[in-house]
Amino acid sequence: MLKDVSINTGFCVIGGGMAGLCAAIAAARHGTKVVLIHERPVPGGNASSEIRMWICGAQGRDNRETGIIEEIMLENLYRNPTKNFYIWDSILLDFVRREPNITLLLNTTCIDAAVEPGDYPYGRDTKITCVRAYQLTTQRFYTVHAQNFADCSGDSILAPLTGALFMYGRESAEEYGEQTDRTEHDNNVMGSSCLIQGRETTSYVPFIPSETTPPLTDEEVRRRPMDLYNSAENFWYLELGGNTDTIDNAEETRDELLPLALGAWGYIKSHPGYRSENWELDFLGFLGAKRESRRMKGEYVLTQQDISSDKVFEDTVAFGGWPLDDHFPGGYRHKGPPNTAIPTPAPYCIPYRSLYSANVVNLFFAGRNISATHIALSSTRVMATCSLLGQAVGTAASISCSSGSTPHEVYLHHISELQELLMNDDCFLPHFSRKIDPECLLEPQLAPLCSGKDRPNRIYGDNGTGSGYIAANGEELTYHVSQLSGSISVHIVFDSDLNRDTLPGDACERTHATRANTVLDAPQMRLPSTLCKEFLLTAVTGGEKREILRVDNNRRRSFHVTFNGPVESITLVPVSNWGGSAFTRIFSFDYSLKN
Repeated sequence: MLKDVSINTGFCVIGGGMAGLCAAIAAARHGTKVVLIHERPVPGGNASSEIRMWICGAQGRDNRETGIIEEIMLENLYRNPTKNFYIWDSILLDFVRREPNITLLLNTTCIDAAVEPGDYPYGRDTKITCVRAYQLTTQRFYTVHAQNFADCSGDSILAPLTGALFMYGRESAEEYGEQTDRTEHDNNVMGSSCLIQGRETTSYVPFIPSETTPPLTDEEVRRRPMDLYNSAENFWYLELGGNTDTIDNAEETRDELLPLALGAWGYIKSHPGYRSENWELDFLGFLGAKRESRRMKGEYVLTQQDISSDKVFEDTVAFGGWPLDDHFPGGYRHKGPPNTAIPTPAPYCIPYRSLYSANVVNLFFAGRNISATHIALSSTRVMATCSLLGQAVGTAASISCSSGSTPHEVYLHHISELQELLMNDDCFLPHFSRKIDPECLLEPQLAPLCSGKDRPNRIYGDNGTGSGYIAANGEELTYHVSQLSGSISVHIVFDSDLNRDTLPGDACERTHATRANTVLDAPQMRLPSTLCKEFLLTAVTGGEKREILRVDNNRRRSFHVTFNGPVESITLVPVSNWGGSAFTRIFSFDYSLKN
């Protein structure tokens, strides 16, 4: 008889990719007990060392995703200057391990769920009571009972296990009024890839292909040219399986992808024009990176028209900005271009109602399985966007657990609270800015710091105050306040160089957390020069100064600090920055009484 462990928790997250990781961390930081179930030995999903897709997001200047994902990216720049994938894995794992409210179950697969059918409010007919999972390494079963669940598994495993409504395939033009030439719904999706990565060495490295690996043809390579010396070459187009069931046929697709990947490497090594004599195969992915499968059906289905028209949602909780990047189902065998890349407004809004189930009363979801059409998904599926969706879901789950509300009731009664919490946690929401205590405005010299705008002003679509303040290192920035009692929150946002202009290398090197192919002279990364390295936050009570927060080796862009009054003044002193210059930009420094 195998051991069976039962756990009771507030929030259970299925899937530890970037969306599930951020969902679990966000909920835990807001005081919710979380169980995170992940079927792989390392977190990160498609971004992990097992698969190695890049974390992409909104295009355009100043549009970088912040919040938890920016914390992770900055820590990676600090601890992982050579972009080593195993250090990257360890950083992701550390972000989970440091949260005492998270119980992490690695190597654990969700295999079943128990539900209670019923007539629930707002048209819901199902409630999840628990999920059952199996941990391969310990040969244990886990039964996790929770108030709320989040499916961040990519493949929406809780859809078939609970009866949650879902979508699959490509919609016709008339279904959602989208701009497509499809007259009928089909079951084609975007395919999967097994990636390869090369490393340049100082001596000749042979490659002897297997007799079972068919070589690529000159015609195939002309359609998909390869270049090891291009930093943007990550072989994403080695893709198959979109015209089959990407879940049911995953193993067969992998068996097709491996010889395709090895055939590509063999072609590179056998043709002198690639200058590949000293290159070795550094990585071959044996786990297919899926782009699309089941998509959950939510309260709202995000469409291509919503994105292209830059629709503003009153329940915006995240943003996107990647192109409508739709891959043809045939993948590498498609005779034409591998994908379309139609620009989108950046940033565009993503509504909260697309992140919880239309029929299961306590089910959230985040990642590439949100409630969106196939065309809309082609933009929202990239992992920086998915990270924002995860943080939004985790924060919403914390509100749900603390207030006893369902996910839909969070929309009805707590949406402003959710948005304010997200912005306090450094998530940018298009067309929204943080609420500022009017007393902050009584210090006119600090007006640029208390606009509620936490990044360059351009992104907010106006030319008013914002874009922060450039302080001399050692300068005291002080609010003299009428005596504040109770719980006081101070919000600080530094300049983390969202565009990564101060980092070495070309644009691809500067903007990605990991690299594909490694050349001999690959640059080493570091923290952005603009980021504050040392700072001090103090408050005066009864004429005496007390230290609230001192950070001497800062790697974070944002701090939201809460402490107890009474206080008569609050002072921030930037001491130094990572670039060694005499001045440090601060986007925000303001305070409020915490409710």
